Amino acid sequence: MKILDELGAVSVNELYHRLPVSRETIRRDLAQLAALQKLRKTHGGALAMNQSEPAFAERLGTNIRGKQAIGRMAARLVPDGASLMINSGTTALCLADALGSRERLVVYTNDIHVAGRFAGNNGNRVVLLGGELQGAEGATLGRDTMDCLSNYFADFCFVGASALNAEPLLSDFSRDQAAFHAAMIGHARIPVLLIDHTKFDKRAPVRVANLDKIRHLVTDRRMGKTLSRSIEMLKIDVQIARN
Repeated sequence: MKILDELGAVSVNELYHRLPVSRETIRRDLAQLAALQKLRKTHGGALAMNQSEPAFAERLGTNIRGKQAIGRMAARLVPDGASLMINSGTTALCLADALGSRERLVVYTNDIHVAGRFAGNNGNRVVLLGGELQGAEGATLGRDTMDCLSNYFADFCFVGASALNAEPLLSDFSRDQAAFHAAMIGHARIPVLLIDHTKFDKRAPVRVANLDKIRHLVTDRRMGKTLSRSIEMLKIDVQIARN
């Protein structure tokens, strides 16, 4: 349970390598813990019961100085007149604030908060990717949003995700979210991952594809040795922002 609390999701294989017991014992214990509603059993592993993304307002208050530093450093990559895709989320909003002085940008986003930062300012153009609005998130997701995204390509994309671990594996809390982020990465000449240190060595339920296409990773703290080695193997340029 301690390992599950740390990672959010675990496989039988992971537990086998970390605990001095057999795979059969692990499977039995997971089944018993699931029956007691201590965890959610999955094919080949388990999820924590609280494995869902925190609300937008809660995330906005988490490590805000680190996210602002990430936004400022990422903004340095963007010249006037560039086209860029920005996903939804609190770090994306910090990036939008940091880009306030840029001119003639073309911005594609599924986030109404991000869109509002650029619309009507400095000769910028904004394309809000349509689809079903996700309640308090202030963002669109789903098939319509994906169809809309498929029409566009950009110089840069800036994506976040819910978790990053050393497999290496980028992951999110829903299939729609994961698919959208993977598609954004595939639709930009220079994909950039924005991820603060609170997401390191964690796992969410759904894998985000195309991590190997990321050119830059901007974060607020150094990664541990194992995670750092995995990212280096993908030849991703890591930039560490200081608060």
